[in-house]
Amino acid sequence: MLNIIVCIKQVPMVSQLPWNSKTGTLKREVAPGMTDPAGSRALEAALQIKQDVDAHICALTMGPPMAEEVLHQAVALGADEGILLTDRKMAGADTFLTSHILARYIESRDRRCDLLLCGSQTSDSETAQVGPQLAQELGIPSVCWAARVNVKNSRIGVTRHVDDFYEELEMDLPGLVTIDLNAYTPRYLALEGIQTAFEEPKINIVDAAALELPKAFNALKDSPTRIIDVYSPTTQKENRMLKGAVKKVVDQLFDDYGKIVSSAMGKDLKTHEHNGAS
Repeated sequence: MLNIIVCIKQVPMVSQLPWNSKTGTLKREVAPGMTDPAGSRALEAALQIKQDVDAHICALTMGPPMAEEVLHQAVALGADEGILLTDRKMAGADTFLTSHILARYIESRDRRCDLLLCGSQTSDSETAQVGPQLAQELGIPSVCWAARVNVKNSRIGVTRHVDDFYEELEMDLPGLVTIDLNAYTPRYLALEGIQTAFEEPKINIVDAAALELPKAFNALKDSPTRIIDVYSPTTQKENRMLKGAVKKVVDQLFDDYGKIVSSAMGKDLKTHEHNGAS
């Protein structure tokens, strides 16, 4: 049996991303949550692999207690179990400590892990770091931005889009693959699956003590990443109205903005006079 762990994450709805300006972290407890889009694609990749080979899928997430919702959804879609790593000591972890904590759990599991699947990047931070860092923590090979994954005995074949061509790779197991955001369209959640997921939840909660993290461990303080400032970008536009005869206005337009337009279009522009217009 192929044992697959899919790392997913509950993220705030894209339209509602409240920040704690003092700590630089998201106020996840006040925003409606959803499964990260790239993580949904990683789960779909696992479900399609399970259609072809005998596999056990464990959905793994780290977050506040409310993150259990995305595990119920994963089980409803076809995952065999869900694991929630949650503890106030883990709150505020950066990608370095998040990868470390995930690795601690994976290494402590009784069941071996053959294939780790992650989303390429999360919508709330877009660092694309946790997948590669987790592979480094576990000492296993990894391939990122995969468009397709095929299991071949004790190896996997990976197709990924690189620039203007596709790259075909093979990797020994155990290994880690991050799934591109444009790959594996997630399936719809059937009502029958929802009922089963809540009647037989198959969700386990793991805290810092179970992971044997140090008593003084504090992810927010111990994370090496420091957020200097958090702010919403603002666009400053200057409206300018050109008045006068058409020829005069066109001449002024090219004089003032010709270089900017040429740079944006990637080619030189000539005025109507240079083109022989009258």
